[in-house]
Amino acid sequence: MRRLLIPVLLAAAVTSGCATPHQVDAAQANREVVLKFYEAGLNRKDADAALQYVGPRYVQHNPNAADGPEGFRQFIAFLRDKYPDSHSTIVKSFVDGDFVILHVHAVREPGTRGNAIVDIFKLENGKVVEHWDVNQAVPERTASGNPMF
Repeated sequence: MRRLLIPVLLAAAVTSGCATPHQVDAAQANREVVLKFYEAGLNRKDADAALQYVGPRYVQHNPNAADGPEGFRQFIAFLRDKYPDSHSTIVKSFVDGDFVILHVHAVREPGTRGNAIVDIFKLENGKVVEHWDVNQAVPERTASGNPMF
């Protein structure tokens, strides 16, 4: 029994924490969904194109946007009307299971420093179902001297 237990425990220790090929494929698929959603919605300002990547529910945690497809449409209409030349550059993206996190440089008015944003998306069955974000203005300089991006 002891001879059998040691190899089993060793195999479990070696493989724990390692992603399977299926998990890697699912994570990459989730990233692609969010990148397409973001480009269609935030950069092209095409709510209908973006909403094809949204699930049957869309819970919004941004205090300036309402839940659901209609809330998303209203937010995109606001951007299109008030900031037609806005553009968001995704600097980094991270995936943790069903969560995709974006580090974004958003410039609503060309020629300004813009904002540093972290967007967090939750996906279910390959569709965006929930969103959080934190947002801060990019300062002229930082106390540390380190850049925002």
